[in-house]
Amino acid sequence: MNRTMPALVLAAALALAGCATHSEPPATASGPSFPVTVTPSGGKPVSIAAQPQHIVSLSPASTEDLFAIGAGPQVTAVDKLSDYPSSAPRSDIDAFKPNVEAIAAKKPDLVIVYDDTNNVVAGLTQLKIPVLLLKAASSLDDAYGQISLLGKATGHQSEADRLVGDMKAQITDVVAKTPRKSLSYFHELSADGYTVTSKTFVGQVYGLFGLHNIADAAGGAGDYPQLSAEKVIAANPNLIFLADTVCCQQNASAVAARPGWGSLHAVQAGNVVALDDSIASRWGPRVVDFARAVAAAVQKAG
Repeated sequence: MNRTMPALVLAAALALAGCATHSEPPATASGPSFPVTVTPSGGKPVSIAAQPQHIVSLSPASTEDLFAIGAGPQVTAVDKLSDYPSSAPRSDIDAFKPNVEAIAAKKPDLVIVYDDTNNVVAGLTQLKIPVLLLKAASSLDDAYGQISLLGKATGHQSEADRLVGDMKAQITDVVAKTPRKSLSYFHELSADGYTVTSKTFVGQVYGLFGLHNIADAAGGAGDYPQLSAEKVIAANPNLIFLADTVCCQQNASAVAARPGWGSLHAVQAGNVVALDDSIASRWGPRVVDFARAVAAAVQKAG
């Protein structure tokens, strides 16, 4: 999710602890068929009476999914952080502090959220508004499952299946063409040391390339630990990936200027990689772009 300050980065990261999501097979192979029932992982079945035409998305990743499967014209409002694609109808709704009345005022026939903050799910359900709680994906399979579920929920199952197939093929191709190297890395969520472990969705993408996460040594600190500058310097990673370039204006020069960081192997070798914040934190279709950025960094690194 696109972050605007380090505290927001941490709040989003800690909130996004996801599980697998699945949906039942489509009722027909010929086109949309309603009513349908979809079941988010860990949640209760959600019935959707007719193909939704007034969708409200309070999840930037789901917003990207919806437009990628052809459901964009059915989306009438998205939260203020859903900045991709640019045609998404952004509103002032805050996904971190969702207000049931403000959402209901949009007259939605389907709402998608990534967290149940402020009991938004129960509130919308009481108003007879179908709501899908799609937590942050913890793996690529989770991401694919959410795309499939959204395809069925919106009447775009075939498009969703094609998208998943394309994503799988592209990521497989990128990984296959990238030489395996024994490299360590540090993924920076914010300049004060918050990062991810290999157990997260982001960490598992790095794992496809055989990279070693220096944060994994911080056992017991959770999936989004905070590493001190001393620990990063001691680990001396081969690669540093910055996922705070937009929110916090971090870049290779800023990293090199930090006390003690100028001597790091990643800095000396020019292997500080600036990522687009949103691409590096969302589990939608642009994870393919994220994988390509990692591949390019690995190929460049010695």
